[in-house]
Amino acid sequence: MSRTGSTDDGDELLVRLGTLTAQARAQAEVQRSRVELAVALQRGMLPRGLPVGDGVRLAVRYAPAYQGLNVGGDWYDAFTMPDGRIGLSIGDVQGHNIEAAAFMGQVRVGLRALASVDSDPGELLARTNELLLSLSPDLFATCTFMRLDPATRLLESARAGHLPCVWAMADGRAGVTEDEGGPPLGIQSGVHYPVTRYRLDTGGVFVLLTDGVVEGPSMSLDEGLDQVVRLAGVAAVARLDTDSLAAAVIKVAERVGHEDDAAVLVIGHDGLRTQP
Repeated sequence: MSRTGSTDDGDELLVRLGTLTAQARAQAEVQRSRVELAVALQRGMLPRGLPVGDGVRLAVRYAPAYQGLNVGGDWYDAFTMPDGRIGLSIGDVQGHNIEAAAFMGQVRVGLRALASVDSDPGELLARTNELLLSLSPDLFATCTFMRLDPATRLLESARAGHLPCVWAMADGRAGVTEDEGGPPLGIQSGVHYPVTRYRLDTGGVFVLLTDGVVEGPSMSLDEGLDQVVRLAGVAAVARLDTDSLAAAVIKVAERVGHEDDAAVLVIGHDGLRTQP
């Protein structure tokens, strides 16, 4: 074999390697741009402020997680309804890509829009489910929607395939809600979503969360929920503010091997009137 032939083969190999490297960099840049767009969609869809009511204290935490170069579609929302009650939702879209982030936006906007027509949590989930099915999505979403009356402290809840909530009272009692739920949104038509009613006592809290907070490679769902129950119980007895509890709960996600988005929404009542 001649020296010239060996040199030519080496040069050709270097050219091919350079081409493959350039293509890989270009693909990585495209994927990175998709991730940045999805993250922007996520953050743009989250509420910029939280509603207030006499004695009602809300707090949230949100931690987007990356799986390779993908992102998820968790969300939380809180808004004042036309009748003065407060609408609260939290949910998780199937998938970890820009389509999941966009679908999350559709679900959240759909819930808000339909809440101006019918604010009953069960009917609201049923109407949102039919709306999503009419759009023929390839994705589905789990969701919990609650309606809180600040004057009576009545809290009405309906679930669509989502995790139960954690509750705690000022006397130290705490646990996980056992209300009946329905299937996720966007799967089956004609679904009924039962409504369960609770009373938000002074000093009590309800914690809504997504599975990225309490479930992962390092911790089972039951173990994660137990940790949040303990945190909520201690916070209620110690009269910690809702923001401190939300900060403590989101840290549980760091111990579960956080491979998913994590969202937390804490609802509390301290008995104090909101200053005008």
